Amino acid sequence: MIGCGAIASQYLATIPSLPSIRLQAVADLDHRRAVAVAESTENIRAMTVDELLADPDIDTVLNLTIPAAHAEVAAQAIAAGKHVYGEKPLAADTASARHVLDLAQHAGVRVGCAPDTVLGTGIQTARKAVDDGLIGRPISAVATMVTPGHERWHPNPDFYYVPGGGPLLDMGPYYVTALVTLLGPVSSVIGAASHTRAHRIIGSGPRIGESVPVSVDTHVTGVLVHDSGALSTLIMSFDAVNTRASNIEVHGEAASLTVPDPNYFDGDVSIYTLAGSDGGWSTLPASAGYLGAGRGYGLADMALTPAGEQHRANGQLAYHVLDVMESLLRSAAEGVSVPVQSTAERPKAVPLTSLSSLAVP
Repeated sequence: MIGCGAIASQYLATIPSLPSIRLQAVADLDHRRAVAVAESTENIRAMTVDELLADPDIDTVLNLTIPAAHAEVAAQAIAAGKHVYGEKPLAADTASARHVLDLAQHAGVRVGCAPDTVLGTGIQTARKAVDDGLIGRPISAVATMVTPGHERWHPNPDFYYVPGGGPLLDMGPYYVTALVTLLGPVSSVIGAASHTRAHRIIGSGPRIGESVPVSVDTHVTGVLVHDSGALSTLIMSFDAVNTRASNIEVHGEAASLTVPDPNYFDGDVSIYTLAGSDGGWSTLPASAGYLGAGRGYGLADMALTPAGEQHRANGQLAYHVLDVMESLLRSAAEGVSVPVQSTAERPKAVPLTSLSSLAVP
């Protein structure tokens, strides 16, 4: 694992339970962070980045660095002959992401990327409802993420407000990946964006009260046109205070679904059918997805996928999601509809499964 920041604790809580993963070493530019993780975790070594990449016993790198470093660290891992699974986004821009995928293809190694939350029972149960025809032909979706800003709780929020950050590139991967999982790839986008504050004030930690400059749009909205013809409306904000809207709604000719927060693995899926509208909303039982999932299940899924098959949280899907988001920002800047140049296959559905019950290949 390279990068021992805030997100690392969530992976460290899950990895010991994954049958296909054994964490051997951690590294961080601040070596004290790596030492702290190693000292609090059994059988883990603290190493420098160069030492970790050179270790022949390590076959995969979990890249938990800041977004601006994702592509560079991934390229270094690939050059060392290692598979790489990274936090989202795949890179700060599509050019860097394309370079990572090209390097991996040439080296014959796998690239995986968060979010893997779409592999849990929440999004997968909703997907199964769509695939089983419970809503009829899908027409549209609405995805909403509203928060007044991560600086209120994060002690080092600087990277949220520079290129590679912002509400779209930070939280958008969860929502766009969920929309692609539910409705398929996106062919074009229409966007608009705003930038309301030039500085943010850190609200917690040793830097409390410090001002952080903002150089990205902090409220982004738009429409994604899926290949299927379905239209998804996206609202991503670090400016607004709160919302009572569902995180994701999917509407079809026969029914509507409310879909749980794609930042989490589980949650209730509710359906309101045209035929049975007098009965109101009803909750669907969990019928698909990895049970009890947590951060790192995408990495485990990658390790369990046989050679020659595509793992679910794969690099091409992450590239398409990044392309969608980058196209949306370009549309907002230019005031025109922008075609999305890439595409991706919907990953294989996840049957209702306990990952711990799967055999290691």
